[in-house]
Amino acid sequence: MSRAARLMLGALRVLGLPVLLVAGWWAWSVWRPSFYVPSPQRIAAVFGDVWLTARLGDDVLPSLVRLLAGYVLAALLGVALGTAIGLSGRLRAATEPALEFFRAIPPPVLVPLIMLVAGLDTAMKVLVIASGAIWPVLLNTIEGVRAVDEVLSDTARVYGLRGPARLRRLVLPAASPQIMAGLRQALSIAIILMVIAEMFASTSGIGHTVVLFQRQFQIPEMWSGIVLLGLVGFLLSLAFRALERRVLHWHWHQRETHA
Repeated sequence: MSRAARLMLGALRVLGLPVLLVAGWWAWSVWRPSFYVPSPQRIAAVFGDVWLTARLGDDVLPSLVRLLAGYVLAALLGVALGTAIGLSGRLRAATEPALEFFRAIPPPVLVPLIMLVAGLDTAMKVLVIASGAIWPVLLNTIEGVRAVDEVLSDTARVYGLRGPARLRRLVLPAASPQIMAGLRQALSIAIILMVIAEMFASTSGIGHTVVLFQRQFQIPEMWSGIVLLGLVGFLLSLAFRALERRVLHWHWHQRETHA
């Protein structure tokens, strides 16, 4: 198969279902027009006027900065704490009850508490995002570190690979597929919590603007914000997939070899 054919097939796989969904939405809007569910054409008509003007800098960019800050904070804490807990059986036994308790608390419930502690500024929104996004990273890191092959561990010990060198050359590479799986799950959670945090107490951001449009009965504008969030999630997913391919190139090569 030629390179052009492969690119076309890849584009069809990525865009085929979205195109069908939009076509079905358009057909439904023609057959059953509704004030609350405008047609894709109507949403597309207002999209640029709403989001590609001053709101790009006033709302979209602040949301992305909060999302990135909260996600990076969750990733760093999750990997660091997960590695420490996964390497120590005693620490794991001591922290497991607390981890099970806190992971069962829905992150949106913590928003009022975090507002009281951190105020209403950007720090609150970053903490809300990090408080929920940390769990998939933390738990997947713990399990990934625990699942390091014992033969590899014994071999590293025989060759005198200990301390930071063992962590860098054995533990983290072996656990990296599961760590990346946790980071992928955390990304979608971070987007959800970004919107929730901006809906609670904010004067800017995509979530705040979507709620503002809803309260003012600007329905096409509200839907344009929902579409924007979907596009942000889709583009971040593609970027993460490219990063994952780069970080786990050896893992993907092994899978393709054994397939």
